[in-house]
Amino acid sequence: MKINWGTSIVIAFVLFMAFIGYFIVKVQSNSKYDNELVVEEYYKHDAHFDDELVQFQNAQDLKIQPSISTTTEGVKIVFPKAIFPQEIEGKVSLYRPSAKRLDFELPFKISGSTVLIPKSDFAGGNWDMTLTWTYENKTYAVKHKLYL
Repeated sequence: MKINWGTSIVIAFVLFMAFIGYFIVKVQSNSKYDNELVVEEYYKHDAHFDDELVQFQNAQDLKIQPSISTTTEGVKIVFPKAIFPQEIEGKVSLYRPSAKRLDFELPFKISGSTVLIPKSDFAGGNWDMTLTWTYENKTYAVKHKLYL
């Protein structure tokens, strides 16, 4: 049987579509390639976006911002005593872009100037950290990228 060029093109298209379909099914059925949302309730989160911008601006307006560093013990956050001499309370939100199940949030209340998050709480890799705190009825927020 002789196959002409038109039939060959149709066969090539069908094989290509089968090849693409195979990979779509493979990726959708394998839990290794989970597609996760960044935020579960996107619209609720977006409604408070203006508040977040005010918090980030409050932190930008500070003369000295808190310093965030990685040490052998973990992630160390140091608040400047000159600006925040009293008790500070807030939360540290850690977001793992590659795996939602690793995300966590830690509330803190300190009377000193240092917060230490132990290295054992983290899996190795990239992390997006959002530090939010309240001091004298004003809320501040800072974002920082970490690689552990």
